[in-house]
Amino acid sequence: MIRLCGFRISNYHNKVRIALLEKGIAFEEDDNVKPSQNGDYLARSPMGKVPYLEVNGTLLRESAVILEYLEDAFPHKPLLPKDPLERARVRELVTFIELHMELVVRPMYGGLAGGMPVSEERRLRVEKDIAKGVRALKAVAKFDPYIAGKELTLADCAAFVHLPLVTLVTKNAFGRDFLEDLPQVKPYLKMLGERPAFAKVNEERRAAVAAAKK
Repeated sequence: MIRLCGFRISNYHNKVRIALLEKGIAFEEDDNVKPSQNGDYLARSPMGKVPYLEVNGTLLRESAVILEYLEDAFPHKPLLPKDPLERARVRELVTFIELHMELVVRPMYGGLAGGMPVSEERRLRVEKDIAKGVRALKAVAKFDPYIAGKELTLADCAAFVHLPLVTLVTKNAFGRDFLEDLPQVKPYLKMLGERPAFAKVNEERRAAVAAAKK
């Protein structure tokens, strides 16, 4: 039995959901699990984050680790290429998207939501670093038609949940969408959004966002 635990507004949770659905893996979901630092929760997720995966009573944490497990345990519909070098290139794309783009703009989320303002120093640092991340993605992304080439991969699962956040943050914080330097992104995300698994996750994310605003 596989159970995915997290909440549907989390992009990292949704990345795993997309992979599970694309691979056709039967799973249960607890979509009311939020990050926490209380003792009971830390016993399940030591960093206090989401998502985590229960596999026959064993817990796995960190979305990248979970996805690697799913690839190893359910190879019937792979989301990583067979060739080791091409597998590494997919992981490279995921790293650029998550480490050098999504995590770069994350400090700006609070300010956009009307919370704690972001200092000018932090704002300038984010602006500089996200430009580097976009430059890196531009150098390696193929959009042929998928971000790593001809086949759907884990990099597409990551791109679909993270890149819209980069657009949202940069448009609101800096007055322009930094992903405009990659004109392939909009049609690419539209194409992914037409796949049943991606569409389902996106629709349920929007519903969760709407419910959270009530």
